[in-house]
Amino acid sequence: MSKVISALESKLTNIRAGRANPAMLNGIMVPYYGTPTPIQSLANVTVPEARKLFIKPFDRNVLKDIERAINEANIGITPTNNGEVIILTVPELTEDRRREYVKQAKAVCEEAKVALRNVRQEENDKIKKEKYPEDEEKLMLEDVQEAINKFNKKVDELGKAKEEELMQV
Repeated sequence: MSKVISALESKLTNIRAGRANPAMLNGIMVPYYGTPTPIQSLANVTVPEARKLFIKPFDRNVLKDIERAINEANIGITPTNNGEVIILTVPELTEDRRREYVKQAKAVCEEAKVALRNVRQEENDKIKKEKYPEDEEKLMLEDVQEAINKFNKKVDELGKAKEEELMQV
């Protein structure tokens, strides 16, 4: 269940909120000497301003490759290369775009709840297979349900926080 929550948190950080965030680049791989390598391994990623990301590679020869990888990743931001640093300027979000991101965040939260329900089902099946006494089995099933309720509440809190972040102008 903790894995579901951590996966949810990482997915929610990838939904951008009009602010620059180094996590926006997670999952973007750059071909470096024939090996796909994450940008964070090839460069320093800094946020000098609220809506700008600077990517300063350790090796200048990889600058064009990083720029190409960002373009191909289709994150909705066009990189600017000044010869030393790649600059990503995050555009201001429109109201429609914000609502679209909120829908996306809600869908991610719903996926997490489905995953939690699947965990509950697996645990309930394990408990029922073990042939515990009836009252003990009932207590164990209630414990599983309590844990699921707690994690569902956490999913709701994360979703609400992300929605507030997205709708903030």
